Amino acid sequence: MMINLTKHQEKQIEVVSKIEKQIESNSLTVSTVKPVEDFINDKRLTLTSVHFPSEFLKNKILDLVKPLKEISPEFYYFPTEALHTTIKNIRVINDPPNFSDEDVDKAKKIFSDVIPNHYKFKIYFYKLLLFPNNLALIGTTDEELDNIIFDLDKKLKKSNVADDKQYVNSKYFFCNITLARFSQPISEEFRKKVKEISEKMKFEPYVVDSVSLLKTNVVLHEPKIIGTWKLKSGKLDCE
Repeated sequence: MMINLTKHQEKQIEVVSKIEKQIESNSLTVSTVKPVEDFINDKRLTLTSVHFPSEFLKNKILDLVKPLKEISPEFYYFPTEALHTTIKNIRVINDPPNFSDEDVDKAKKIFSDVIPNHYKFKIYFYKLLLFPNNLALIGTTDEELDNIIFDLDKKLKKSNVADDKQYVNSKYFFCNITLARFSQPISEEFRKKVKEISEKMKFEPYVVDSVSLLKTNVVLHEPKIIGTWKLKSGKLDCE
């Protein structure tokens, strides 16, 4: 149970709740990735930006999914090196890609200009969310995430490299880490275990201090990292 929420976090939770209701009613309006039998060799590519979490957080996540693997070992579970939280999508996954080398160069310049001028922010992971084709760890954030996204959006659009993903909202973006992807049906036992883990899990606030731009397939198998930029130190360093 989360306490002492900011107004911004409350709005983020409202967005997540709206997505949950859409999932339950089979009316999801956000862009999703269609499953494939072989995620590792999936040829579809995306241009996106992510944060790669610390070893401590990755190990905590692996412990979290361990009992789920025992129930459904047939699902694709992200290895530690591929765990990530998306910061800003640029081009949704597709084969052939929806972006050119010129788009990549434009995006790299924009990220080089934007990211170093923004501050580190915290993620407050609070629940697991079971989508039709994947499982994600969900977290609210400090308002700085929205500031980063709005700044990137403005400059990407101006350079004709606008984000082509469909969102359920245009503000109060939250963070998520995809833990597993499915190409087989989800059992009731798996669903119950996800709910049980979600209700019991506890995470300390996590600080995002860098952003990486990359082109990759959906499970980040051998991604090509275009660049990585550090976020500025701010009041977080004094807490």
